[in-house]
Amino acid sequence: MFNYLFNYLESLNFPGARMFSYISFRSAAAVITSLIISLLIGKWIIQYLHKEQVGEVVRDLGLEGQYKKQGTPSMGGIIILSSIIIPTLLFAKLENIYIILMLITTIWLGFMGFLDDYIKIFRKNKEGLAGRFKIIGQISLGIIVGLTLFFSGEVKISEKINVDSLSLREGTELIDPSVKIPAKGEITYERKSTKTTIPFVKNNEFDYAWLVPFFQKNYREIATWIVFVLIVIFIVTAVSNGANLTDGLDGLATGTSAIIGTALAILAYVSSNINYAKYLNIMYIPGSEELVIFAAAFIGATIGFLWYNSFPAQVFMGDTGSLALGGIIAVFAIIIRKELLIPVLCGIFLVENLSVVIQVAWFKRTRRKYGEGRRFFLMAPLHHHYQKKGFPEPKIVTRFWIVAIILAVISIVTLKIR
Repeated sequence: MFNYLFNYLESLNFPGARMFSYISFRSAAAVITSLIISLLIGKWIIQYLHKEQVGEVVRDLGLEGQYKKQGTPSMGGIIILSSIIIPTLLFAKLENIYIILMLITTIWLGFMGFLDDYIKIFRKNKEGLAGRFKIIGQISLGIIVGLTLFFSGEVKISEKINVDSLSLREGTELIDPSVKIPAKGEITYERKSTKTTIPFVKNNEFDYAWLVPFFQKNYREIATWIVFVLIVIFIVTAVSNGANLTDGLDGLATGTSAIIGTALAILAYVSSNINYAKYLNIMYIPGSEELVIFAAAFIGATIGFLWYNSFPAQVFMGDTGSLALGGIIAVFAIIIRKELLIPVLCGIFLVENLSVVIQVAWFKRTRRKYGEGRRFFLMAPLHHHYQKKGFPEPKIVTRFWIVAIILAVISIVTLKIR
């Protein structure tokens, strides 16, 4: 919103108004604003949740110190969501298609998580929102994101193509027929593309159209977008559920998300800057610079929430926060064409997810084989395994953060390591 005001002031040559045109200035403003909002409203919301007795109901898992968490306010994800949405509305360009998608993701999954928490706490139903409704919600969001990214004319990448390319000469690659093609050499232009970034590979590009080579040319585009949408649905569902599973210790999901958000902000910035993209030989994505502002708000919101969520936690984010955080990370990575980096960047979420899958699969297998189910881990998700081994909660969280930082650095380094 401020963007339009300062554009008007700049047209009047108002002193200092031009600063607002810089991504660095608006990103810094978004971080500061989100921190202030989370710190200021956090205390008020915690007091309100205490007053309304919106407390955590602790199940007996046999973990040391678990009953100390009884009654700690939940649904604190409202703090995170408010601290993301408000600065984004204030400092980002709201007509930007990527910002629109990120706001839809935040509100959509935040509302789903809110319903889940509401049913658990106010309706006293420990199961919360039925799993099928969660899946339907995640699939619906994946369809919206996938179709928008595939069909929107505003979603483009900038590429260099040799004019000797037969497809270029035929005009099949060009979105704008008015682009002038020289007799020889290379041409740089913006076009729609189904390409994404694949890490640790020399040319570091992967085209989803390669997954459907057996379709005839007339049907290949339809097959490509179906495959793309299915992959988007899988990524959104997996990462949002991974973040949800990770939210089991004080500050674990919050701190991990802040680290991942910082890495995504860096990746978005270099992808949106034509000079850095050219130097690093990576995909240049016009318009994605606005995502840096959203990422800045995301980082500020998670760090601000960590003030109250660090051990011993004064508030839990609940599904209101965890589902939204995972979905935001997934959609953000897809938009900047870094979704194939998610297994590395979101390694903590991945191992938490896998630990549950392995535990359930191993239990079922051993029950069929021996008549009695056995556990692969002492308890799943993985962080509870270490609790069972006697590790103090703050030590587990800190070590998971360290691993998350290492994975974030590796993800950024992939820009040059191929």
